[in-house]
Amino acid sequence: MKRFVDVTVALLALILFLPLFAFFAALIKWSDGGPVFYVHRRIGYAARPFGCLKFRTMVPNGDEILRDYLHSDSTAAREWAETRKLKRDPRVTELGILLRKLSIDELPQLINVIRGDMSLVGPRPIVPEEARMYGEELQAYLRSRPGLTGAWQVSGRSDQSYAKRVWMDRQYVEHWSLWRDVVIIVKTVPVLLTTRGSY
Repeated sequence: MKRFVDVTVALLALILFLPLFAFFAALIKWSDGGPVFYVHRRIGYAARPFGCLKFRTMVPNGDEILRDYLHSDSTAAREWAETRKLKRDPRVTELGILLRKLSIDELPQLINVIRGDMSLVGPRPIVPEEARMYGEELQAYLRSRPGLTGAWQVSGRSDQSYAKRVWMDRQYVEHWSLWRDVVIIVKTVPVLLTTRGSY
């Protein structure tokens, strides 16, 4: 049932948002001439790796800039080590800030949902380096497809500690129900509109 809902809703959303896709793809290309999409390797269901799709929000040489920034700023390095995020990320473009605030950068992940890499609701996909931060709770994460949205997104997102995020992921997997998915999807809308915890 969950997979049926995922594919049906993702297909309808993809058709509905097609003009929006085209608009932001053109905007990203026009802004600096770089690629429109960014494919990032993530860990999925049963530890299978997959390419997580996003609209590109960073400069093309983002990895190099991040490395130099963390090397020169110990506070930022500590923040990155604890959360895998930066409130002031030097890699993010001006257009990228807007796309991230509204979570528009994640719309291409509807394709990941249709392909079976992801679900509409579930734990947010993690990179291989984050697996150690889950500790024993990693097995719970691996029992579910990563989600476009989830308990973490509707509970403060990046304002929450990473440990709290891991706990919420485990609770979601162990107490999953279709009704809970519906509640999370409904709660996601106001969170996106207020951009709470988004950076």
